[in-house]
Amino acid sequence: MARKGAGGSDPPKLHNRLAVLRAERGINRRELAEAVGINPQTVGFLERGDYGPSVELALRLAGFFNLPVEAIFSLTPFPAMSAQLYTPSTTGENS
Repeated sequence: MARKGAGGSDPPKLHNRLAVLRAERGINRRELAEAVGINPQTVGFLERGDYGPSVELALRLAGFFNLPVEAIFSLTPFPAMSAQLYTPSTTGENS
């Protein structure tokens, strides 16, 4: 269930890369859940943005993936992975 922020407004959506990180490492939701001590359904809620983790859970997830918390969670959407992997040359070939 979504929590209300100060003044009754909805808090900003928490974006994450959990599904991408799981796929990259070839682990399923159950395996991640067991590794960090949560229910596999919670992993699904986290990945969909339906649930924001506690600081403790965010730190456990970061420790599991050996990444800083801000590499996994953000208040702003992450750029597309393709945009991070490929940047067209700014020098151009016809110079």
